[in-house]
Amino acid sequence: MTKETFKKALENKNIMVTKKMLDQFEKYMQLLLEWNQKMNLTAITIEEEIWEKHFYDSIVPFENLSHKTLCDVGSGAGFPGIPLKIVFPDMELTIVEPLQKRCRFLETVKEALDLKGVNIYPERAEDFVKEHRESYDVVSARAVARLSILLELCAPLVKMKGHFIALKGKQGHEELLEAQKALDILGMKLEKEDTIDVDEATRINLYMQKVKPTPNKYPRAYGQIKKKPLGGV
Repeated sequence: MTKETFKKALENKNIMVTKKMLDQFEKYMQLLLEWNQKMNLTAITIEEEIWEKHFYDSIVPFENLSHKTLCDVGSGAGFPGIPLKIVFPDMELTIVEPLQKRCRFLETVKEALDLKGVNIYPERAEDFVKEHRESYDVVSARAVARLSILLELCAPLVKMKGHFIALKGKQGHEELLEAQKALDILGMKLEKEDTIDVDEATRINLYMQKVKPTPNKYPRAYGQIKKKPLGGV
């Protein structure tokens, strides 16, 4: 995917992309490739693949969602949060990323792209939630952990009637089956499961809505979550 086909593909989905936005994406890519030489940010370093697999794939799962506040958990190099903030500039973005060096990269991106309304927290999700429980319209996570673990970390951050969107690979459906118990315990309900096949890769996006408050005892300490996931795995 080139810059031009990226723009056209998004506009076909009624997401308008301005010249300023394209300039921001190009600057983001430049910083990603520069910083990737000194720290592990991405295995994807071909420009055409970055446009598609990092930028386009970060935006499309959110095309029909109304969201004023989004919290991106375990954002890594900023996906999907930063691409979403570029094309939806009025959205308030919170990034939770435990690794300090990645947060330094994200702060550099925020400044270089002149992004307003972006808050970056170098914290673990289970600590961050203590002060931010049920604060966000949408919570997102991309390839962070298995869904039964991810749900316990993310569901407590979602407002009532808000959404958690998990961007998964080909194991997404299997993980969803494992996580049925976790969904119920944490007050979440599956709304939709989207499967997209592109270039021999399968992407599964899971959309869950909060239908009842998450009990205050969740999330547990991460060691406990990992040792005994709510999905019973």
